[in-house]
Amino acid sequence: MEHHKTAEAGEVGRLRTDQEAYREAFGRFLAGTDETAATHAYLREVVERLPARRVFLDVGAGDGTTTRFLAPWFGRTVCVEPSAPMRRALARAVPQAEVVGEAVDAARVDARADLALLSHVLYYVPRVRWAATVARILEWVAPGGLLLVLLQDPGNACMRMVHHFTGHRFDLRELAGELAALPAGLVAGSALDVVPACYRSRDLEETVMVAGFHLSVPGGPPVAREAVEAYVRRHFGDGEGSYAFRHDQHVLRVERGR
Repeated sequence: MEHHKTAEAGEVGRLRTDQEAYREAFGRFLAGTDETAATHAYLREVVERLPARRVFLDVGAGDGTTTRFLAPWFGRTVCVEPSAPMRRALARAVPQAEVVGEAVDAARVDARADLALLSHVLYYVPRVRWAATVARILEWVAPGGLLLVLLQDPGNACMRMVHHFTGHRFDLRELAGELAALPAGLVAGSALDVVPACYRSRDLEETVMVAGFHLSVPGGPPVAREAVEAYVRRHFGDGEGSYAFRHDQHVLRVERGR
């Protein structure tokens, strides 16, 4: 299989979102984690508390898995997704969605969303642009509407691995502290939630492949497969052929000013 060929090449990580190897690794990660179920349960609670459900905006919608889950609650669904392969998958998953094909800083969105979602996108945005990206998206949120920003908890096992091999650290708590500097009236308030998640597998090759997916952060260095396998065995293995790692998520809830 292709992931075995990738392993034999001697490096993992450095996958791009437009590559088939990226989509395969992402699919295997989703198949082994409870993240989707946990996230959807959390999102359902958020949606049920919304005072209005006219427009849902999914920024970086990917293959549309979460978009498809949330869309039925809203009268209109708008997505921002710059990746052509992901847009094709998104069109199959949510054919009724309106799709904008540019990145956030170039996108033109004719919407005022009651709920906007920015899920696991900021890894691919330069750190100095995080606050500006959030400010841009909030312009597309209706007064009193809600923006949810998701990233992994930097202290979880998965992100400790990412920091170990790449030196990168992504912390939404830092962004929360910067919201007060955004234009007056844009943010009415914010709070940080935690959504638990765990990946499990009995396949070492697959676990190394999934680790490589998580190590594919922009600007990350090439990582020797042998080093990743050794890390997986030591930190994620139970010594009896099973592997698991926590990857709890942080969710920053940002309310748009009225």
